[in-house]
Amino acid sequence: MKIDLSTISQPIGKYSTAADGNLQRFRLTKDQVNSYRKHGFVVGKESLSEEFMELLCADLDFLISPENANNSLWHECHLNECDSGSDVLFHALGAWRISEGFHDLLWQPAVTIPATQLLDADIRFWHDQLFYKPPKHGGGVAWHQDYSYWTRTSPMSHLTCWVALEDATIANGCLHYVAGSHRWQLLPIIGLAGEMKAIKDALTEEQHDALRKPHPIELRRGQMVFHHPLTVHGSFQNTTDKSRPGAVINMLTDGVSSNCSEPLLTGIPVIPVGEPLVGQFFPLLRRRGDSL
Repeated sequence: MKIDLSTISQPIGKYSTAADGNLQRFRLTKDQVNSYRKHGFVVGKESLSEEFMELLCADLDFLISPENANNSLWHECHLNECDSGSDVLFHALGAWRISEGFHDLLWQPAVTIPATQLLDADIRFWHDQLFYKPPKHGGGVAWHQDYSYWTRTSPMSHLTCWVALEDATIANGCLHYVAGSHRWQLLPIIGLAGEMKAIKDALTEEQHDALRKPHPIELRRGQMVFHHPLTVHGSFQNTTDKSRPGAVINMLTDGVSSNCSEPLLTGIPVIPVGEPLVGQFFPLLRRRGDSL
């Protein structure tokens, strides 16, 4: 069995820093930060390198394979074979513990530098996710707010980064956001695999009107979008003949604590209520004051 890479709280490979040494280029502009504050989401300034994307996509083929579904290092792994048997609907947490590429994705400056700006704090890792929508096989994710699933941590000082592992388009099920919804109340959990309309009963008339006009975020391979933990988002079905894989890095401010007497993720020790998320499974990714 391979080593659990969560025991290594730093990048492993050669793609963990900017090849040209210019970290300043990863910083969001003032307009981008203001757009995030207004709308609850923003597309990152820089893409991941093509060399690093090749590494991620090579690792992805193994991670989504049926023979890896029972890997004990997953916190969760949900895999359903399509009718053809050749593709799978896939959603899992814990890729960073298995793959060197997805491990080092956590420390990519294209991810961590904007995150320190948007959270205005030192940032720690919360957990990762992989989503794989096979060709012409649904895979929609219902409207939801991430923090609805994260109330076992507090205070709410979190950030999500969604990375396109291949081009994400309206046709293949890219993310859609409801602009300004990060100022809404915390909504109930309705299930990620539920109907897109399932959330409507929890909304006011004004919020329901906003839900009718979502903003699709099409991304090129290697691009990423950041969103607030209360921003309502979801994705529709993949109707194309190509897959739509995506990786998610969920982050939080250093000092966010456990609010739960049970394990925060399957397979990790209990963190007592009131104790901060630190250690092996919640490594520090970047300090706000790190030089660029």
